[in-house]
Amino acid sequence: MKSYLAGAIQMTSVPDLQKNLNQAEELIDLAVRQGAELVGLPENFSFMGEEKDKLAQGDLIYQETEKFLIKMAQRFQVTILGGGFPIPVNGTGKVHNTALLIDANGQELSRYQKVHLFDVNVPDGNTYQESSTVMAGQELPPVYGSETLGNIGLSICYDVRFPELYRHLAQQGTDVIFVPAAFTAFTGKDHWQVLLQARAIENTCYVIAPAQTGTNYNRRQTHGHAMIIDPWGTILADAGDKPGVAIAEIKPTRLEQVRRQMPSLQHRVF
Repeated sequence: MKSYLAGAIQMTSVPDLQKNLNQAEELIDLAVRQGAELVGLPENFSFMGEEKDKLAQGDLIYQETEKFLIKMAQRFQVTILGGGFPIPVNGTGKVHNTALLIDANGQELSRYQKVHLFDVNVPDGNTYQESSTVMAGQELPPVYGSETLGNIGLSICYDVRFPELYRHLAQQGTDVIFVPAAFTAFTGKDHWQVLLQARAIENTCYVIAPAQTGTNYNRRQTHGHAMIIDPWGTILADAGDKPGVAIAEIKPTRLEQVRRQMPSLQHRVF
């Protein structure tokens, strides 16, 4: 593993596939021009709209999104995480909310199907029932071992509230954890940052958290603040509340330092 720059992209995705892909391309370009070699896109980056519209366009969203990720990775010669998009599940009328990690050659390195689905009545009056259209994944997220970028673990949004998933990643030797999200504005203001910092601290890993921000459709508002956090819990970069990119350096020497100073993973009892 070497030192390198990572980018957590922040978008305001809407119910328009092509518009979202155009916005994503501009922000990937921005991240690469700032030196990023590992770039993460947020959950729902290619389409964010009503569930019925997502299902109706499911095959198109899947096909165009996968082609887009491969094209961007090859064009910019970077490793890209597509942080969550629908892939139809044959014969079910539902989709998997899937994250894909693609290398600079356009090859798939790993994929993860979101296991924790957001079925919540938020106190701001909004109700979310992700399971109405999404089939939960059945496998713990993978860890991809890169000689240059470190061991990369995947998760998606609501997963961040389930520390056992991240302890699994830590036990697999993860150095960098992705948490691409579309966190609600109401919950995000109180929980987003502290949950990300907790996952970084307790697992002594870097956390890269791409995010949605602003008004995506109707009353759906997302929190923003795409972040990169170091293993001590220090916020290295925060994209604020507008579309953009959080850029920070991932350092193996910092990982080693923190794990030496606070060897908590070695002291696990359970």
